[in-house]
Amino acid sequence: MNEKTTLDLDNLRELIDGVDQQLLHLLRKRLDLVAQVGAVKHAAGVPIYAPQREASMLAKRRKEASEMDVSPQLIEDILRRLMRESYLNEKDVGFKQVKTDLGHIVIVGGEGQLGGLFSQMLTLSGYTVKSLDKNDWHRADELFDGAGMVIVTVPINVTCEVISNQLNNLADDCILADLTSIKTEPLNAMLAAHNGPVVGLHPMFGPDVGSLAKQVVVVCDGREPQAYQWLLDQIIIWGARIVNEDAQKHDKAMQLVQAMRHFSTFVYGLNLCKEQADIETLLQFSSPIYRLELAMVGRLFAQDPKLYADIIFAQEGSQVAISDYLDNYGQALQLLKTGNRDEFVSQFEQVAKWFGDFAPQFQQESRAMLQSVNDMKTN
Repeated sequence: MNEKTTLDLDNLRELIDGVDQQLLHLLRKRLDLVAQVGAVKHAAGVPIYAPQREASMLAKRRKEASEMDVSPQLIEDILRRLMRESYLNEKDVGFKQVKTDLGHIVIVGGEGQLGGLFSQMLTLSGYTVKSLDKNDWHRADELFDGAGMVIVTVPINVTCEVISNQLNNLADDCILADLTSIKTEPLNAMLAAHNGPVVGLHPMFGPDVGSLAKQVVVVCDGREPQAYQWLLDQIIIWGARIVNEDAQKHDKAMQLVQAMRHFSTFVYGLNLCKEQADIETLLQFSSPIYRLELAMVGRLFAQDPKLYADIIFAQEGSQVAISDYLDNYGQALQLLKTGNRDEFVSQFEQVAKWFGDFAPQFQQESRAMLQSVNDMKTN
């Protein structure tokens, strides 16, 4: 052992190790109880995520921690991490099947990551799921025969083409849904191609989520919502929150939430690359917030470039949103070039006022994230 130590210190560390082992046994016991909870929820069709129960439990534990002279935030941090693990364990137990007489489900693009995730969740819920990928169209009639629902999750640039050319002969009682991140054009294409129930879904998460607990799925109604209400109920049981929205309003929001954000991240990464920045050096001198920002940039470039090209280029209004951002960037840069510090402060205060109560809320949320980022540092 290179670290300086003493006999007293070694003895104390042995005691701490013993307490840690007790904690491990308690964690194992808690996870076993969670598995039982998952089985009960599965049988009863209760959603995996119960926000009121979670909030109540956290409030009680915080109060008890305070009475024991333990940091309330510490116990909340521990419990939130435990609950995340619990949701993962509950998911593996399976879910109640809401629609028992549906017939099988076909996922067009089921071999992709998002298609694979939905295939897993539907299978865990007792449905029979079949995949139709780009090399399977010769089997399409066979796969569609008797299908109760067809879900489309293919690249954005071919979504409408696939819907219009390949999905125009489904049974009238078959539900047609898509998982595309833009909604207006795919929804219109589905309504034109299919006479039966139609719904547009946008899962607001990536395929690498371990659980759908606390995730958001945007729903854009198409036709016969009563026919696919069971699907929304099923998604809620998985733990997700449903947000209903008009397709055009959704796409307008996505110009800011997705297209502009991904584009600005792309440009930031491109600039770092062209500047030949030394990432090791940047990390060595980075604050937790810059490390988190750099991680988000690096995360983008660890993924499929074609996917992000589709997201950015498929949005008709994204050029306007990005151009507006560039104009504002240029105007802010001009303040720096002219040394107009007073105007910078004035605009800063204007934006802070616009954020209102969200500013301190985001500060508190980000503080917790930054502490987690700092905890992960090893040197």
